[in-house]
Amino acid sequence: MKLYSRLEVLIFTLLSIVLVLIIAGFLGFFHIPRSATTEITEFETQPEPVFIGQPVQFNSSHFEDEQNNIQIYEQLNEAVVNITSVTFEYNWFLEPVPKEGTGSGSIIDQMGHVLTNYHVIKDAKELSITLADGTEYGGSIIGTDPENDLAVIKFDPKGKTLTTIGFSSAPNLYVGQKVLAIGNPFALERTLTTGIVSGLGRPVKTESGLVIREMIQTDASINPGNSGGPLLNSRGEMIGINSMIFSPSGGSIGIGFAVPVATARRVVPDLIRYGRVQRGWIDITPVQLFPALVRYAKLPVYQGILVSKIKPGSFADKAGLKAGDHAVRYGRSIIYLGGDIIIEVDKMPVNSLYDLLGALEDNKPGETVEVKVIRGRKQKTLYIKLSKRPKNFQW
Repeated sequence: MKLYSRLEVLIFTLLSIVLVLIIAGFLGFFHIPRSATTEITEFETQPEPVFIGQPVQFNSSHFEDEQNNIQIYEQLNEAVVNITSVTFEYNWFLEPVPKEGTGSGSIIDQMGHVLTNYHVIKDAKELSITLADGTEYGGSIIGTDPENDLAVIKFDPKGKTLTTIGFSSAPNLYVGQKVLAIGNPFALERTLTTGIVSGLGRPVKTESGLVIREMIQTDASINPGNSGGPLLNSRGEMIGINSMIFSPSGGSIGIGFAVPVATARRVVPDLIRYGRVQRGWIDITPVQLFPALVRYAKLPVYQGILVSKIKPGSFADKAGLKAGDHAVRYGRSIIYLGGDIIIEVDKMPVNSLYDLLGALEDNKPGETVEVKVIRGRKQKTLYIKLSKRPKNFQW
C-alpha cells in the first residue's frame, strides 16, 4: 500500500473540489449573480412570446353583429324566391329556341305577389317561381315599371302560409349603415352577403337609356342571379331591391346598386291595380334639341325640349304653354318651330326627353307642377296641371 505525503493529499483535495465546482456550474446548480455594471443583452429585453392559435374565450357563442345576421337570414331567407324566365329566340332556320334566365324576388304578401326587377322578367313567355322548400309554381306578370326596373309577378300559393318581407318605414338611410342582401347568385340559392351603404342618390342609366334616380350604392356582393332580391337593414326590413352592378369583369367588385324602397312603395300599388304606374304628363309633342336644329332655328339655348305641338283643350293648353307655328321637315319628321322650350320641370333641369320623363316620374295625374320655359329670348314660369301619360311614346 502506497502512502501519500500531507502535501500530496492537500493538492488532490483541492483539485477534486475545483472539478466538482466546474461540473456543478455546467449542470446549472449554481447561479452566479451579475454585477450592476453587467451589460444586459437585447434578447433579455424582449417581451414574452405570444403563442398564435390559442382559442379566444367569449361570453356568448356569437358576436352581437353575427347573431343579427343569423337571425335575419333564418327569419327571411324563405321569403326570397328563385325566378326562372323563358324567352324565345330564332335561329338561322327561323325556329324558336328557348332561352332561360334566372333572378331573385321577394314575397310581399300572402296572395303570392313577388317584387322583382323588370329586366329579370322582360319579354318572358313563361315564368316559374321556386320557393325555399323546392316547391315550384307557375308565375304570371302582374305589372311592370321599366323606368324604375321594377315588376310584380304572382303565383298561386294554394293556401300555403308564406314568409313575407315588409317594406322599411324608416325615413332616412345613411352612408355607412349596415345592409344585407339575400339572393340566388349563379344558381346558388338564398345566399347572404353583407356590407354597408356606400352612397345615396346615385343616378344610374339602364341599358334602354332611362336614368333611374336616387339609387342606393352598396358594397354588399351582388352577382348575376341576385337581381330582384331584397336589400335589408339590420331590422330585417327591405330598404332596396338589388338591381345591377358595375363590373368590368362581370362579377362583383363591390359596386352594386339597388332601387330604394321608397320608389317601390310608391309604384307597387299601381302595378298590382293597373299593371302599370299612373304617371302625370304634359300633353305636348316634345322634340329634344339637337345641334342642327339649334343652328337652323337660331335658338337661344342648346339643350331642352321644344314644344312642337300641344293637344287642344288640354291642361297644358289652358295653362298658356305655346306650341310651334312654323313647320319644317327633318328626315321623315315634321317639326313645328316657334314654340316654348322647356328647360325645367318640378325644380329639375330638363335637357333631354329622359330628363323630362324623370322629372315627372313621381307625379300623378291631376297634380300641378312648375314648368320653366324659354319663350323667344325670355324665361317664363308656368304652372301646369298634369294629365295621364300615354302608354306609348311615338315621337
